[in-house]
Amino acid sequence: MAMGHRWRIALLILVLAGIAAGIFLVSPAAAPEGAASPPPSGRHKVTVTDLLGRNVQVQVPVQRVILGEGRQLYLVAALDTDNPIQRIVGWRKDLIQADPDTYSAYARKFPRIADIPTFGGFEDGTFDIEQAIAQKPDVILLNIEAQRATDDARYIEKLAALGIPVVYVDFRHHPMENTEPTMRLIGRLLGKEARAEEFIAYRAAQIRRVADTIAAHQPARPKVFIERIGGYTEDCCLSFGNENFGKFVEVAGGTNVAKGVIPGTFGQLNPEQVMASNPDQVVVTSANWEAYVPSGHWIGVGPGADLVEARRKLETYTRRPAYAGTRAAQDRGFHAIWHQFYNSPYEFVAIQQLAKWFHPALFTDLDPDATYREMHARFLPVPYEPGYFVSLDGATPAAPSTAKAAP
Repeated sequence: MAMGHRWRIALLILVLAGIAAGIFLVSPAAAPEGAASPPPSGRHKVTVTDLLGRNVQVQVPVQRVILGEGRQLYLVAALDTDNPIQRIVGWRKDLIQADPDTYSAYARKFPRIADIPTFGGFEDGTFDIEQAIAQKPDVILLNIEAQRATDDARYIEKLAALGIPVVYVDFRHHPMENTEPTMRLIGRLLGKEARAEEFIAYRAAQIRRVADTIAAHQPARPKVFIERIGGYTEDCCLSFGNENFGKFVEVAGGTNVAKGVIPGTFGQLNPEQVMASNPDQVVVTSANWEAYVPSGHWIGVGPGADLVEARRKLETYTRRPAYAGTRAAQDRGFHAIWHQFYNSPYEFVAIQQLAKWFHPALFTDLDPDATYREMHARFLPVPYEPGYFVSLDGATPAAPSTAKAAP
């Protein structure tokens, strides 16, 4: 008994000494269920400001990311270039459907991409929050247009209660303004700040190659109608206001005829409004949308596109009633460009190509294909495949008309 009593006293002294010294350890097996594991070396919590102005605490660099839109890969790949899918533990399946050619290029290089769980969208109410929680993400990236749906369903509060932060980004609604802060924000989350600044500087320099020339020469601006998502729907005439491709047109030295008609980023004109505006040139944004509209009238521009077939399809747009009698129809001033430039940080390539179409004499030395090829070599892990833009044979832009558009 004396021996047992002395043993218990000795054990108690040892425990108290450990507590006093702050070094009493609990084995992993004894840790409470659900307790967080110690963060990997070098990780720490920071407060970031997202594109809705929300202050969000995130453990960085994040190791597990859910992309609220699969096409956010365009941004992630420019920063996490060696292996852009290594941190992605879930994403919306829009990249697979809306840009199958880019998805295939990444799948050839990174076969594990096929194993990434896919989710529905917040906007259409098909997002599976329980499936997302099961992936134990460090952060979920959402586009700003998902805010209303997430607010209505109180997703932010539900996820926050489980320690899963949500960060909003934007590279679609106000890309000229918000692409830089979005890239800088994602660079902070991934621990790729220097890489983000390198990309931001490159993008800005490529835009200046157009903007500075336009500012210096002040050329007459052709009137341009952007037909948005050509062939995705038969509706006429979807376009852009003074944002996104509408803004790209202005930077490239054109006049977007829908600028004063569509108040926001996206909208629609009726055929009579398009005819009355009498555009000098028509630019159709389109892509390979076989998954959405099998054998549709879309123009399959994009990586590795068959440009002969793309040009054949573009020809059919000259016969649309909205363009009857316009200068664009008379001069065959029709072009098609990859729609996905509208929601990627690569829009500077589109701006360069638009400038070549609008002012060929000013931009004889500008080669958008070469720019995009260089960007792939510097910032992306997959090789460049041409096919992103096409014009009608013999389409030589005439001098802009001076007639004013009807109100």
